[in-house]
Amino acid sequence: MKKLSHSIVAALLTGVLCLSLFSGCSQDGGSDKDKTKPVIQIGYVTWAEDIAMTNLAQAVLEDKLGYEVKQIQADVAPLFASLAAGSTDFFLDCWLPVTHKDYMEKYGADIQDFGVSFENAKIGLVVPSYVDLNSIEQLNGAKGQFDGTIVGIDAGAGIMKATDTAISEYGLEYSLLSGSGPTMTAALKKAADQKAPIVVTGWQPHWMFSKWDLKFLDDPKGIYGDAESIHKLGRKGLDADAPEVSEFLTKFKMTGEQLGDLMGAVEAADDPLKAARTWMNDNKDVVSAWLPANA
Repeated sequence: MKKLSHSIVAALLTGVLCLSLFSGCSQDGGSDKDKTKPVIQIGYVTWAEDIAMTNLAQAVLEDKLGYEVKQIQADVAPLFASLAAGSTDFFLDCWLPVTHKDYMEKYGADIQDFGVSFENAKIGLVVPSYVDLNSIEQLNGAKGQFDGTIVGIDAGAGIMKATDTAISEYGLEYSLLSGSGPTMTAALKKAADQKAPIVVTGWQPHWMFSKWDLKFLDDPKGIYGDAESIHKLGRKGLDADAPEVSEFLTKFKMTGEQLGDLMGAVEAADDPLKAARTWMNDNKDVVSAWLPANA
């Protein structure tokens, strides 16, 4: 028993030594996490602007406000359900009044809207500028060029539902290929490199418009709606459980130039969170305006 007791003491001393070596340290130079604060779970989908904003939010909450943050990737439908159930803390990429209208009608009463983060967003069908079409109505006449296929993103996305409606309303003899944001841009890159025709479900803000010369096809029937706003959604009770996070969400808003710059940096980086941290540190005046007064 005496020998065992000495072993336990030695193990405890080793543990204390390890803790003393690592205490006060944090990843990438960020501030220590406050263990009395709740862990914040940010839900996101694999859309370029959502990836960029989510990583920026994580950097700000960790480094400026001392929270531990986890990112949870999901398709948009289960993400709305998770927000309404209180399992996810917030989501930064709700498009209104058209794209996510159905989800808000279903779940909106159980979700808190923290306001607009980006104005004049747009969705629709997009082609490279070298494609000699200007309107959705012209697609059937060029069906052979596009193999009768529209390259889409994740099946539950609002833009996919709008595109199903467009196919019906315009009588398009096309199939809508589902996938993800990254698979859509990979297909777009392959076509652009070969100067080949392609039509994709696209939206602004998105880094692809700065990388390639693209255009929206005119939508005379107005299926995709006019300019939209991107809203920040949170679970009910977040303002009481994490008031600093709630205040950050309320204040968080970006211009087209700011979001485009952030998206470009994140897209080009091997580590999105590191790129977002760099952007945060290079834009201190912008970020400080989002923080609580006592931060």
